[in-house]
Amino acid sequence: MIAPPDGFVLQPGQTWTATARGLSYGLRHWSDGANAAYVVLEDGSVVSIQTTPTQGKGHNSPLLKGAAKFPVPATAPVAHSIIPWPRHVATTGSRIAPVGFELHAKGPLATRAGQAFANLTAELFPVEAIVRPASEAGMPVHVVEKAGLGEEAYELSFEENSATVSATGYSGLFYGLVTLGHMLRGARQYPGTFTFPTGGTISDEPGFKFRGSHLDVARQFYTGAEVSRLIRIMAWNKMNKFHWHLTEDEAWRLEIDAYPQLTEIAAWRGHGKALPPLLGSGPQATGGFYSKKTVREIVALGESLGISIIPEIDMPGHFYAALQALPHLRDPAEKGEYQSVQGFPNNSLNPAHEPVYDFVNNIVDEVLDLFPAGVFHLGADEVPLAAWSGSPLALDMIERMGGPELRKKHEAQFNQLGNHHGADEIEGSPTALIQAEFIRRVHKYIAGKGAVTGGWEEAAHGDAVDKSNSYVIGWRNVEINAALAERGFDIVVSPGQRYYLDMANGVSWAEPGAGWAGWSGPQETYEFEARDGFSEEGLKHLLGIQSCIWSESMTDRAIFDRLVFPRLSAIAEAGWTVPERKSWERFKALVGLMPIMYGNWAAE
Repeated sequence: MIAPPDGFVLQPGQTWTATARGLSYGLRHWSDGANAAYVVLEDGSVVSIQTTPTQGKGHNSPLLKGAAKFPVPATAPVAHSIIPWPRHVATTGSRIAPVGFELHAKGPLATRAGQAFANLTAELFPVEAIVRPASEAGMPVHVVEKAGLGEEAYELSFEENSATVSATGYSGLFYGLVTLGHMLRGARQYPGTFTFPTGGTISDEPGFKFRGSHLDVARQFYTGAEVSRLIRIMAWNKMNKFHWHLTEDEAWRLEIDAYPQLTEIAAWRGHGKALPPLLGSGPQATGGFYSKKTVREIVALGESLGISIIPEIDMPGHFYAALQALPHLRDPAEKGEYQSVQGFPNNSLNPAHEPVYDFVNNIVDEVLDLFPAGVFHLGADEVPLAAWSGSPLALDMIERMGGPELRKKHEAQFNQLGNHHGADEIEGSPTALIQAEFIRRVHKYIAGKGAVTGGWEEAAHGDAVDKSNSYVIGWRNVEINAALAERGFDIVVSPGQRYYLDMANGVSWAEPGAGWAGWSGPQETYEFEARDGFSEEGLKHLLGIQSCIWSESMTDRAIFDRLVFPRLSAIAEAGWTVPERKSWERFKALVGLMPIMYGNWAAE
């Protein structure tokens, strides 16, 4: 908020220029800076005003939006268009591509998988009619259950005018059909580039069991239909974990029966509301939340496509929105103010305030009832170093755990960091000590419900989670992943430098996106190898990889397409295809056939 000097009157025809200094980070890309603005007049009325993208030094090129185009070449390095690329391809012959498939499923799993594939292709490619009856020239595809393969493994065999999908598990049957769908679309749309075989086999299974994508729906809200489309695109990329980041400082997005204030108050931003306009939202009320009915529909969709839906309720930090709605969760005697690295004041649940645990337990109960995958991701990231330094309850807790000297150290944090953008908590600090106690207690409750706890890497501080029924996501840098695995934590690799899809595609000012972790173009993202740096023992704890779609920069959907595609497919292939089978040249020749979220592949 910027106010004019006292007594200032803007005369008709005149302008007033205000300069903001002291940014917490330098501007790197055109999507940085102000994305929305409004003026509050003396009588309290509000006038929306237009903003223009911030101009970078020396910038004179068009601002880039929409997914960058990856044209399908006249000659490709391989005969078939398949992403992720399979483990073994030994096909023979070539025929004119069939117009579609007639599915002949044997057994209950095969029938379910065939129906899921038919539904998926009808949604993603409604005009292509990939599944069709024999009366419309559908080529017979036999879907059969076969013992002895892994849950996600499959085999394809080809004849002159038919194909067979064989697998042991439901996911394997489904993925085999998806591979056939890829091959069909390539051969139909680019018959001079790709072929459809008349013989031979493909056998395949994934390199990692955890192949995920996260979506932050708090900074920007995505409707249930949008979330469903992303899940379908993930399934077409053979990804199997959807990490739904439902809460943040900026909003709470999940209906909770016990606390209707969370969606009545904390799901909305606007002028005069408990949450002000942020990240491109204007003065009008904007936001939304997911009803339990919508959640159940999305969970069922994910289940049908082999995707587990993992909810995240980020705690104890990143909790500003919920604390605005439920102020009784604060220590009533807390004084002063600390700030998060993003600038939110007093944004963390207090581990020393007993009503917090009744609240958290109720949240865990309702969330686990909604999400049958049996995983509760509790976040645990980016608690400010000075958090709770003005809370008598927290200071007493620190003294009980670490003695009076540790209490004095934490009280001093407020003098050093209060009213500033505080550094994140660091392992061994007083903040980390009592956060670990909070995580330990919440984790025990989650485990008592028979569920697994997920967390960002900070959940491992102080060994707060039991390694036998938890996993953590390494995000700050590449090295942290191997280090956590060496300590015995099951790890999902998602370094900001490569797998955070809010990072810009390049250094150019014309590219949208964030830049705190640098940049990662599609090739850099594709060629990153998560296994590098792991010992043989550490690899036993490497579950897989995950892309993270943080939404601060995604103030319009064309920016979403620009940032997410084709990097989502690049990460999907890194999760499925073993390193020796990866090829950037092949991938970039095929990826233009993959579906994207909103628009079409744009021209550069």
